[in-house]
Amino acid sequence: MTALKIPKRISTALMNSLSAGVVPRIGLEYVAVDRKEEIAALLQDLENISEEGAAFRFIVGRYGSGKSFLLQLIRNYAMERDFVIGDCDLSPERRLTGTNGQALGTYREIMRNLSTKTRPEGGALAAILERWFSTVQVRVVKETGMQPSDHDFSGVLEGKILEVVNSMEGMVHGFDFATVLKTYWQGYRANDDTMKVSALRWLRGEYSTKTEARNALGVRVIINDDNWYDYVKLFAKLVSDIGYKGMLVILDEAVNLYKITHKVSRESNYEKLLSVFNDIMQGKAESLGFLVGGTTQFVEDQRRGLYSYEALRSRLMESRFIRDGFRDTSGPIIRLQTLSHEEIFVLLTRLIGVYAAHHKYENNLAPQDLQAFLQETAKRLGADDLLTPREIVRDFISILNILRQNPQVSFGQLIHGADFKPTSAGADPDSVEAGEFSEFTL
Repeated sequence: MTALKIPKRISTALMNSLSAGVVPRIGLEYVAVDRKEEIAALLQDLENISEEGAAFRFIVGRYGSGKSFLLQLIRNYAMERDFVIGDCDLSPERRLTGTNGQALGTYREIMRNLSTKTRPEGGALAAILERWFSTVQVRVVKETGMQPSDHDFSGVLEGKILEVVNSMEGMVHGFDFATVLKTYWQGYRANDDTMKVSALRWLRGEYSTKTEARNALGVRVIINDDNWYDYVKLFAKLVSDIGYKGMLVILDEAVNLYKITHKVSRESNYEKLLSVFNDIMQGKAESLGFLVGGTTQFVEDQRRGLYSYEALRSRLMESRFIRDGFRDTSGPIIRLQTLSHEEIFVLLTRLIGVYAAHHKYENNLAPQDLQAFLQETAKRLGADDLLTPREIVRDFISILNILRQNPQVSFGQLIHGADFKPTSAGADPDSVEAGEFSEFTL
């Protein structure tokens, strides 16, 4: 096998993440296998978004099937194609709607994690705005032949910037959004950090009262649990207008909506999800994409999943013609199929290459050893459909660690020994205990 050359930073992130059962943020291309149909469908969505369209997809699969991996892979693809990415893991404190700031918490996380090709680690809000101003400045120089030192240059530059800002005033909440952008521009031009920080705080949803926002910026509204999606739409329009391909919002761990025990609260979140879905699918948003990752149970449970909410069930239910091995990757739900043995074999082969590059360790594993590992794992788990990338990868990395640290032990001794017990997928940890009276209220 040809030795891989992987930067230590990337190989470290891969090894640490995969051995802990979490999805790495970088380096996914070194271990990605298959998912060609799913990736092709999502890349087509990105193409539509870049042409001022919009897209909404649910990425659905059982626990450990690779949902988060695929979402991160698409995140990286989108950044390379000059999209702005905002991602967030939903949790009890971060929902789509709520009465105690849970939806605002989601918005704040999206804005905190804003990423671009030049700022892939997040925190790109200020960089996005300042790139815009720099780009406009270069454009004015090219179009007019003027220099920044010329007397009229500042006026022409401000006119170009205000063209974009003023175009948003007719949108919902667009006037206040435009006012805040003007404030940031004035702070940028005057080198006034106070004005810039105030504008950024507002855009990130960090003002808790309207009075505070009015005193700092002269606007009478703040971003809150009720209107946060309107501002995501405005920001998507902005980044498209200033030169990016569009904005992609990734919401993972949507099973946390399914876990909400209070029925009214859970259905309120489903109603908000429906509202966003309808808005995007009906073409009311532009240059915006939403990807939502969740388990099969989150979607299909007819008592508390999305299918329990009739308006969502009627929109998401697959056609009766989807049977006998046929798939429709153009629908709102992309279901992740279990990886075949051949695909898992390729995954293990790539893991060996990454492991060897990271530890500078050459092992003598042959293809038949990998086959033996897969057969033993499948036998112990009891069924092929319980094989998921997460359990397989964690077990395999553990074996590689043992072999490296104990040269006297053979691969066969490990996997055929009585002590070898592969990690069992077991019960889905994302499932909810749904007792007979779990929703009983007085």
